[in-house]
Amino acid sequence: MSIIKLLDEFSSEKLTTKSSSRREMFSTLGSFGKKAAMAAVPFGLASTKANAMFQDSGNPAVDALQLALTLEYLEAEFYLKALESGVLPAGRPETVYMQISKHESAHVDFLVAGLEGAGATPVAKPNFDFTAGGAFDPFNDNGIGEATAYAQLLALAQAFEDTGVRAYKGQAANLMGTAFLEPALQIHSVEARHASEIRRIRGLEGWITLNNRGEGMPEATQAVYDGEEVTTQAGIDLVGYDYGDSPLVGDAAEAVSQAFDEPITAETATAIASLFIVSDDSDSDSDSDS
Repeated sequence: MSIIKLLDEFSSEKLTTKSSSRREMFSTLGSFGKKAAMAAVPFGLASTKANAMFQDSGNPAVDALQLALTLEYLEAEFYLKALESGVLPAGRPETVYMQISKHESAHVDFLVAGLEGAGATPVAKPNFDFTAGGAFDPFNDNGIGEATAYAQLLALAQAFEDTGVRAYKGQAANLMGTAFLEPALQIHSVEARHASEIRRIRGLEGWITLNNRGEGMPEATQAVYDGEEVTTQAGIDLVGYDYGDSPLVGDAAEAVSQAFDEPITAETATAIASLFIVSDDSDSDSDSDS
């Protein structure tokens, strides 16, 4: 099934009741993407700010959990605000967001308890700005319109989930030999399902192809997808590999890239999250419950 057909089918769903078509929303989103790209220019500066939250504790496992907790804080608050915004259409999108919200809150609670149980102080929840300095308006707080706000809600959810998936994988080595490796891999699996579900709601395939961020994704999210185009695994060139009587069908590079999820470093994950972090201060300890 072609992507165009998928998009056409999606456009016949609930969104037809909106004043803007899906393609129009993506077009509008694209213009915001350019603004977001500008906002992302000082990525390095932003990462410096957030890096202060991830100071080397001397314990790689603790640092990995602190990074995971910050990403989970971000996702948990994002979904709660999305549900409160009134932007989500009733039906599948709202149901999916409600379920993911429960998962993300559970992940926060687990990581806080786990860090405390290990004798570490959980990193405080930052203050988040999901407009990324005014580049987005996912909750329609600034009157961009519900249709475009909804498109942005989906795009940001995809970026956050895809970042989470790759970040958990990137930290697996730091959790080797600890009791946290297994639950971290379990969370990784759930985050991957979130990402797939959000991508399908957006009318996309459930997996990442090469380093393509997908139609309608702002340019500022490209860092989420860079590095996914790898086609050599464990020194084996899977594009040039002889598959015998079962050759790869279609574009081999695309197929191979889709078959493997690639990790990202803590620095990359931090830089991506930093776009939405305005402060590393926490108003109160109770924030961690939200």
